[in-house]
Amino acid sequence: MAHLLLLHVANDDPVVIETDKLPEPTDTFIIGNHPRRRDNKELHYIQPEVTTVIFPMWRINFIEIMPSGDEEEIFKPFRD
Repeated sequence: MAHLLLLHVANDDPVVIETDKLPEPTDTFIIGNHPRRRDNKELHYIQPEVTTVIFPMWRINFIEIMPSGDEEEIFKPFRD
């Protein structure tokens, strides 16, 4: 199952990547496919033909795991 991650890179815009597995606390880098900006545009510092990237963990401030359409909706006890 592929996971969609939003990496918040230090001193740069967030990067969206797809990974096969979630990073572990002991990982020193993250390997991802199809890197792009949050608005699905290309990253100016990555060549257009690149499909796989490796980000060192020391450059990542935090990671958001984006929901997929396969997940069931979570019950929220408050109104929208």
